[in-house]
Amino acid sequence: MAHGSSTTPEDDFVITPTRPGEEKGSWSSVIQDLLFTVDHKKLGLMYIGSGLIFFVIAGLMAAAIRLQLAIPNAHFLEPDVFNRFFTMHGTAMVFLVGMPIIFGMANYLVPLMVGARDMAFPRLNAFGFWMFFFSAWFLYFSYFAGPGLYNAGSAPDVGWFAYSPLTSKAFSRGHSSDYWTLALLASGVGSIATAINIIVTTISLRCKGMTLGRMPLFVWTFLVVAFLVIIAIPPLSACQIMLLLDRYLGAKFFDTQAGGSAVLWQHFFWIFGHPEVYILILPGFAAMNEIVPVFSRKPIFGYPIMVGANVMIAFISLGVWAHHMFTVGMTSLGNSFFAISTMLVAVPTGIKIFNWIGTMYGGKIRFELPMLFCIAFLFQFLIAGLTGVMLSVAPFDWQLSDSYFVVAHFHYVLIGGLLFTIFATIYFWYPKCFGRMLSHKLGMWHFWLFTIGFHVTFFPQHISGFLGMPRRIYTYEAGRGWEIWNMMSSLGVILQAAGILIFVWNLIYSYRKGKIAGDDPWDAWTLEWATTSPPPDYNFEKTPEVRSRRPLWDLKHPDDPDWKYE
Repeated sequence: MAHGSSTTPEDDFVITPTRPGEEKGSWSSVIQDLLFTVDHKKLGLMYIGSGLIFFVIAGLMAAAIRLQLAIPNAHFLEPDVFNRFFTMHGTAMVFLVGMPIIFGMANYLVPLMVGARDMAFPRLNAFGFWMFFFSAWFLYFSYFAGPGLYNAGSAPDVGWFAYSPLTSKAFSRGHSSDYWTLALLASGVGSIATAINIIVTTISLRCKGMTLGRMPLFVWTFLVVAFLVIIAIPPLSACQIMLLLDRYLGAKFFDTQAGGSAVLWQHFFWIFGHPEVYILILPGFAAMNEIVPVFSRKPIFGYPIMVGANVMIAFISLGVWAHHMFTVGMTSLGNSFFAISTMLVAVPTGIKIFNWIGTMYGGKIRFELPMLFCIAFLFQFLIAGLTGVMLSVAPFDWQLSDSYFVVAHFHYVLIGGLLFTIFATIYFWYPKCFGRMLSHKLGMWHFWLFTIGFHVTFFPQHISGFLGMPRRIYTYEAGRGWEIWNMMSSLGVILQAAGILIFVWNLIYSYRKGKIAGDDPWDAWTLEWATTSPPPDYNFEKTPEVRSRRPLWDLKHPDDPDWKYE
């Protein structure tokens, strides 16, 4: 592909064909391969597969919670089991579903997109995955520890935020909080290792010609996410170590009776927690940046501004943590600062939404499943953004803090933003990973059931929050006007669950029976589509050279290449 080179463009993308079903081995050889592999593609799929397994487990817990809240005075779950379920559901969705799936996306796609043969540090990459895997099962092992499985064992019951003093020895006896703390400490080590690997891979392994200005926006976004991970995880690890010192060595960091501060935990936690929201959301933006242009048949609108918006979002997200703490009694100056800085996040986010719509405007839009999930994401994220601006106003937040309005906003931002784009990502890149297309018919059932179920579940919670329903309650009395909204939320979960079941069946069915995809089924433009589906061990037999942001467009249209205009 090099201009003036003796080789033809096609020669630069020569690969070793490996078609689905060609390589088969015994179960023991497959397991041995997975245990010892350092291949970024296999590790990426292991991350995503593990995340989907924990997604199903966390989803079952959420369904049980909604059954408990469907009617007043219900006794489907015991109170202590309820507390453990919502703690494990929240912790799993953030640390065992969101984080591994985004790391899986980065692992699989970043080296392919920059024209590299693997991550910069393959063994460190495997270390990061196994640290996550160990921490996940260590957290669930808490169910088997202490009193045992009867009455739900001793699983953590302090919420995914683990506010002090709930985690003190006085309120959290036994070892459930220790399992929570140690599991997330180990997970944090793995996350930082993977983030370092993404940064080094992006900086040092880009193929010839791929300047930062030609790098796919997907890679740009993950570069920003990796820096956010390195900045945000250490405060969480620090406060977890302080908590262990409190619990076992009498350090009293969070003990107000001995001069400590419970608010100190909240500061540390949300210095991590708010950037974490963007760590989970920005990869969804990354997928949108690649999918929307391909299905609009247009280059992304405003590439430099999109890069700048990513950096702005990351920068602002580091300075808005205390908007989670308007009700703890901060000064008026502090409230004003965090209110204004929170509203500022809407500017770069709005730029991105405007640019995606600008990309679609005038394009030849193809309503394939990845694009449908992207469009659904735009609608639901608009609602999430509007309620976010409402909660950034301190007096409004004082009225609705710790109500179900916050639960609705949180799930629209994080779960909606995460899941819609994860589904779009999987429908878009599944053919590249496995060489087969996912079933369109099953995918459409999944799309409509999940989309309708999502809004039926979470939109009524805005209203129950307005009516005064507090979050984290086990049950409620009848006659407060909450019944109909809770029943709707619980019915929505059934639709979501049906959609997820069809999605899981689609993944399994299409792996064997799906239509052969070919190397570039979407007529896309980035480097991963230049290799086979699935890619060979070393991605590219000969590393490619690029001259524009759309190297495959240049290859397919030598009479009108992008490099003439960039």
